[in-house]
Amino acid sequence: QVQLVESGGGLVQPGGSLRLSCAASGSISGIYDMNWYRQTPGKQRELVATMAADGSTKYADFVKGRFTISRDSTKSTWYLQMTSLKTEDTAVYYCKAENIDAQNRNGSYWGQGEQDTASS
Repeated sequence: QVQLVESGGGLVQPGGSLRLSCAASGSISGIYDMNWYRQTPGKQRELVATMAADGSTKYADFVKGRFTISRDSTKSTWYLQMTSLKTEDTAVYYCKAENIDAQNRNGSYWGQGEQDTASS
């Protein structure tokens, strides 16, 4: 299995920045996608950003130019750097890893979620 532990959430003023971390452990050699989602009460969960195994990234339109996904392979940790935060960015953010094991079996694994609040 893959275990994902998130950290870095908190409260900032609009226009501020936060960096979320997603540390992976376990059988992680087969991770081929890392995704960041967010969930707001009363709204549907939405995909924020994705990084593939080759390092390529994709972003939702509402965060382009403000959020950046990155990774530190030596630490098996992915990051979501969030800048110019808006009140509408307030949500619980989740990382999700997609992986293939040695038997070519797919699996999806979720972090526990981190609250990001942008408010005056």
